[in-house]
Amino acid sequence: MAPAPPPAVSFSPAEVQRRLAAGACWVRCGARLYDLTGFLRHHPGGEQLLRARAGQDVSADLDGPPHRHSANARLWLEQYYVGDLQGEPQGSVENGTVTSVNTRKSDPFMEPKLKMVDWDQDLVDWRKPLLWQVGHLGEKYDEWVHQPVIRPIRLFHSDLIESLSKSVWYSVPVIWMPLMLYLSWSYYQTLAQGNVRLFESFSTEYSVAMPESVFPGLFIMGLFLWSLLEYLIHRFLFHMKPPSNSYYLIMLHFVLHGQHHKAPFDDSRLVFPPVPASLGIALFYLILRLLLPEAVGGVLFVGGLLGYVIYDMIHYYLHFGSPHKGSYLYHMKAHHAKHHFAFQKSGFGISSKLWDHFFHTLIPEEPHLKMQ
Repeated sequence: MAPAPPPAVSFSPAEVQRRLAAGACWVRCGARLYDLTGFLRHHPGGEQLLRARAGQDVSADLDGPPHRHSANARLWLEQYYVGDLQGEPQGSVENGTVTSVNTRKSDPFMEPKLKMVDWDQDLVDWRKPLLWQVGHLGEKYDEWVHQPVIRPIRLFHSDLIESLSKSVWYSVPVIWMPLMLYLSWSYYQTLAQGNVRLFESFSTEYSVAMPESVFPGLFIMGLFLWSLLEYLIHRFLFHMKPPSNSYYLIMLHFVLHGQHHKAPFDDSRLVFPPVPASLGIALFYLILRLLLPEAVGGVLFVGGLLGYVIYDMIHYYLHFGSPHKGSYLYHMKAHHAKHHFAFQKSGFGISSKLWDHFFHTLIPEEPHLKMQ
């Protein structure tokens, strides 16, 4: 049986005000208090935005539109919970959330400390496609792209090209699962003929027969190979830091992954669109086809293709799903939220933390304030 959680710590409004005056960044949701000071230490690019909310009740931000992001924001916020505000009226309960009866004017804890950032004046013109603008940001790009916004992004002037850069989540299984199943059956049939041999192109004498019984092992090996590619691509390609004087490399980074960190809740850009995805998938197949017999490379390919589909579905779910607390996906969702909002240079695994363990890029555990 899991141990009971420790009792909540209570803070008086005066104590909270003293901490705010000392430079801490505390916010609240109803009566629950959250200390974001440590977050700012790891993510200075968001300091102006978050300090603008210091001392405020952010319930309206979490429960207001767009409602679909509320669970994601709350899950991210919970890791910084420190206690409850003393004497906070419970108010009414709407949609399972405590809503305070106090108003901003009567509650000194909720007084704003800074003016909110006006994202319409944020280095780029949001009324125009961003891809042609980001290259001009230069040395400001890396900080700018890691200041997330909740708004859709337009990349291209052309409506046709813009549509090809977006995709609904279900396009991934609808397009790639039938291909994976067809190729799996086809390559299994080829192996069942009994004339496939590994290393035959190098030496007939030492070649190895590949019967149909090797299909499950090759398939699982393909899944394993994809998990490594997932990590390497995310770490070294998607999170490369483009030179500040390279207009085109900044554009390349933004179109590959930067736009996802800038607008992490733009659901039209959370899975790979079919057209650019097909180019990467075709390249993966050609490499395997050149290195291995067709059936052997093909089975590895379909295993990797299933791994890709699982990866894209998990990635979408980590942003918009609501996994059961304590489940594997719940922990992966928290892990991915930290990657987006605090630790962009670690936590590269999406479907698994396996390679983060192996390459020592796990997100460091933050000691809870109450346990210090």
